[in-house]
Amino acid sequence: MSIEHTARHAADLGFEVIVASDGTSTINDEWQNVGLNYALTNVGVTPTCAEIMSALQTLANHFLFLKQEPSAMNFALSKLAPVTAGLLATLMGTAPAAGQSATPAAPSTAPVSPVSLVDQFEATGGKFEGYRRSGAKGICAMGEFAGSAEGKNISTASAFSGQKVPVIVRFSVGGANPKAADNAKSQRNMALEFVLPNGEVWQHGNISAPVFGAATPAQLLGRLASQQPDPATKSADPAKVKAFADANPEVLIQGRWFASQPVPASFSSVNYWGVHGFAFTNAKGEKTAGKWIFEPVSGLQGLTDEEAKTKGPSFLFDDLRQRVAAGQVAFNFNLEIAQAGDKLDNATVPLPEGRTKVTLGQLRVTSVSPDAVGSCLTINFDPNRMPRGVEGLGDPMLTARSAPYAVSLGRRLGEGAKQQ
Repeated sequence: MSIEHTARHAADLGFEVIVASDGTSTINDEWQNVGLNYALTNVGVTPTCAEIMSALQTLANHFLFLKQEPSAMNFALSKLAPVTAGLLATLMGTAPAAGQSATPAAPSTAPVSPVSLVDQFEATGGKFEGYRRSGAKGICAMGEFAGSAEGKNISTASAFSGQKVPVIVRFSVGGANPKAADNAKSQRNMALEFVLPNGEVWQHGNISAPVFGAATPAQLLGRLASQQPDPATKSADPAKVKAFADANPEVLIQGRWFASQPVPASFSSVNYWGVHGFAFTNAKGEKTAGKWIFEPVSGLQGLTDEEAKTKGPSFLFDDLRQRVAAGQVAFNFNLEIAQAGDKLDNATVPLPEGRTKVTLGQLRVTSVSPDAVGSCLTINFDPNRMPRGVEGLGDPMLTARSAPYAVSLGRRLGEGAKQQ
């Protein structure tokens, strides 16, 4: 427990936290499992001693050359196993420390400090103590998931056993403002934690658009920086916003999507995409790759502009409670299967229309928190937490989520976590 507390404090101060998983112990096996597989994964990485030694050996072998040749260093990091690459980046100091300049030299590959990224979210979207730095206005719910036969054929993940699995759900409105309007053409989120057997969890961060707003952490940082309000005008500089968007046209795709869609009539009547590419492995070792989408069983329902105005800025929570009480909230968990040539490592590129779709199971929401707290309040919903049988496919925006999420959580816990 003292290691966990120290690790959380270090993450909150902006340090990159590394804890040797087989170099620690606690009072019993159960506490050790909880610490390594849940608590510490929210604040840092927990490699084995062998993995740390591998990173140190790589550092010793290549330090001088990689330090002198940044392009070679980035290439080398891209070829290493994720844990080893992450450790090496930390040990070599390739990620900017807190307070260093976050201006990326090469947006597609430049490492980004998780502290700098969270700082920029606060500078651009505002800092509201205790709230998530994105998706601040939210509500907890509970549900259950039943995997389908198709899901079991595609993956050995225990979520697809066919037995009902408890799921912690968080619905939210995009942005850092806990008073964000419900009746705007903006992002809705459905975060999930599947509580699986044998201590496994599967966390999702699904959003109401088929694409994310940036392809890499550096591009996201640059986009946020371009939108930062000027202290004098309280607004972003249009010239900076345009200049960055002109140089990075991918950052406009998501906004155009939202502008083209009606205001969702409910949290339960809009699609939610995972946006990243994932691979599913079955008992034969066969892999199926694609991107997933949660589609409401009751169908899509949007509001006209006039209907949205009459709803007011805060109607989604009561609507959700009413629909769940009536047993009307359920989603099909569908996988769109990729074909050769499809882009699976870039969250700004959706799969082409018409891809084969397989239903992996159904999520049913069964209850909603009656107040502003609930079981989802302090969960990170880190999409890198996956069960055996599911894996990411190298999307830099996916692998970069864990550390900023941990930094944000550390700050929220210190401030007193809130969501309404």
